[in-house]
Amino acid sequence: MKNPFVTNGYAGAEYFCDRVTETKDLRTLLRNENDIALISPRRLGKTELINHIYDCDEFREDYYCFLVDIYASKSLNDLVNLLGKAVLDALKPRGKAVWERFLSTVSSLRSEIRFDINGLPCWSVGLGEITNPTATLDEIFTYLQNADKPCIVAIDEFQQITKYPESTVEATLRTYIQRTTNAHFIFSGSQRHLMNGIFTSPSRPFYQSVAIVNLQAISLDKYSEFATQKFEQYGKKLATDVVPILYERFDGVTSYIHRVLNILFSRTDRGGYCGADMIDDAVDFLVRLSSDSYESLLYQIPIRQRDLLLAIASEGKAYQINGGSFIKKYSLSSASSVSSALKGLLDKDFLAQDKGVYSLYDKFFVIWLEKRGLLSR
Repeated sequence: MKNPFVTNGYAGAEYFCDRVTETKDLRTLLRNENDIALISPRRLGKTELINHIYDCDEFREDYYCFLVDIYASKSLNDLVNLLGKAVLDALKPRGKAVWERFLSTVSSLRSEIRFDINGLPCWSVGLGEITNPTATLDEIFTYLQNADKPCIVAIDEFQQITKYPESTVEATLRTYIQRTTNAHFIFSGSQRHLMNGIFTSPSRPFYQSVAIVNLQAISLDKYSEFATQKFEQYGKKLATDVVPILYERFDGVTSYIHRVLNILFSRTDRGGYCGADMIDDAVDFLVRLSSDSYESLLYQIPIRQRDLLLAIASEGKAYQINGGSFIKKYSLSSASSVSSALKGLLDKDFLAQDKGVYSLYDKFFVIWLEKRGLLSR
């Protein structure tokens, strides 16, 4: 029996919860040749939403759709490498004539492309191995402009470009995108302050160049309807208070709710009943799976960053963390040390930041810290 609460990637429309309005709006924007900045905290399902947008006959038949995750990238070289691989991987199922057209365009890397035993090309260029990333980027955009179908390129975790050592990446990308009329872009990002800086600052190259879409949590009603229907589809009964409890505990964040429902579903027999009394054991099980990782993670964080992380986790949602009352409450050393520690935690993606409010991204980590007695509550 397939577990309908999928926790790893996009499994198709049948297992996708709601986002009807967002899907319609984003498809409409793309059909009408708009570029989009899609912004939300992590684990709300941005990547799955992009895959869902692509997953329809119109987009499969009328467009070439690409999705590249640049979270692990550290430079323009890495971005170009990941983009080239994403394009080739998406084109391979389209047939030899399609992918050969792309390979003939990226002549700077032709010698680096390998072929498997079935004659299909493999992007075998390692990260950092592109010797002239600007030239290869030019070739990729040349392909996008001259492809025989319009292209949609989604770049996930786009705020990563602000951390590259090259100072001209934004301007370079903006120049290519402006002159590429056959492709349109979704810039997806989870760090709101960085994404807003890219797209809403008048001094930045991408200013006023996109439609900005801020993704919100799926509503409780839609989530409850989806979860109840999936349990019933497999002959199981879900208590009406389970999803509301999970929704409140995890602030409506899709990933955590789905992961707990995945365990609850697996522990409910066909013909059985899943009640709220099963929630704590399911959550504890998931937290225990990551216990060793959390232990190691906490040990590796510098002491001042760790103190600030524990203070923010204790607050849940922390305001005015540079203020005297917050510093005194959690025995932090000074406003300057808080600012330094905050930068380190943001750079390492431990924290979410929204309008001056800070919280930990990983809600299971917060539960683990609380169970270890490390939070002041």
